[in-house]
Amino acid sequence: MEGPLAAEKIVTAALLVIGDEILSGRTADRNIHYVAEHMTRIGIRLQEVRIVGDEEEAIVAAVNELRARQTYLITTGGIGPTHDDITADAIAKALGVGIGHDERALELLQAFFAKRKLEPTPARLRMARIPHGASLIKNAISVAPGFMLANVIVLAGVPDVMQVMLDDITPQLETGARMQTATIKLNRAEGEVADLFAAHQKIFPDVTMGSYPSFSEGRISTQLVLRSTDSARLEAARAALELKLRESRML
Repeated sequence: MEGPLAAEKIVTAALLVIGDEILSGRTADRNIHYVAEHMTRIGIRLQEVRIVGDEEEAIVAAVNELRARQTYLITTGGIGPTHDDITADAIAKALGVGIGHDERALELLQAFFAKRKLEPTPARLRMARIPHGASLIKNAISVAPGFMLANVIVLAGVPDVMQVMLDDITPQLETGARMQTATIKLNRAEGEVADLFAAHQKIFPDVTMGSYPSFSEGRISTQLVLRSTDSARLEAARAALELKLRESRML
């Protein structure tokens, strides 16, 4: 493809959600939607999401596969104080580095514990175990840091903590062109507009298009969503689609 779109900067990410509690259904994941929305907003394309349990080899395999395919790999979960919090060790193994109590993390945690008159037990100090060479990600809620090593960003699983960690690391990330969206809502079933919509996609192959049906209060509706990093191209595709829908008496 020639022109501005051919040269646009594309930055991608994958998200690896870690935890037996997610796979068992005991805990409902709230992080996927937040991370996806955040990445889209800052100009990083979230390309895939995977969930694995608390099993070291499964985490190592997923980390190495996903980090090789995307600009960034974000992980959530498994960096707490309990025996099944094994993410840090798995990341160290995946990247071939050592791991131990990080002096920077220890200082943060010990000050936090002292202020609250908490005993710095071995379990609590597990949260200071960081792979060698990693940079720390600030945790403005409960202090125990996340970390970044190579292109792997390791965040907590608790949603509020994950969010402040993600905010902290965001200014350090490379970003690309931001995706923009146009939405047309129809009080029609998806099948009624499918052929027209498919033909329109062929005319604008550089604009991502998708249809999303819903059923509410006894009524069927469909949202046609167009996405592009080029605002002019997006507007052209939207206007042309609206015209076709009106001419076909679907809008």
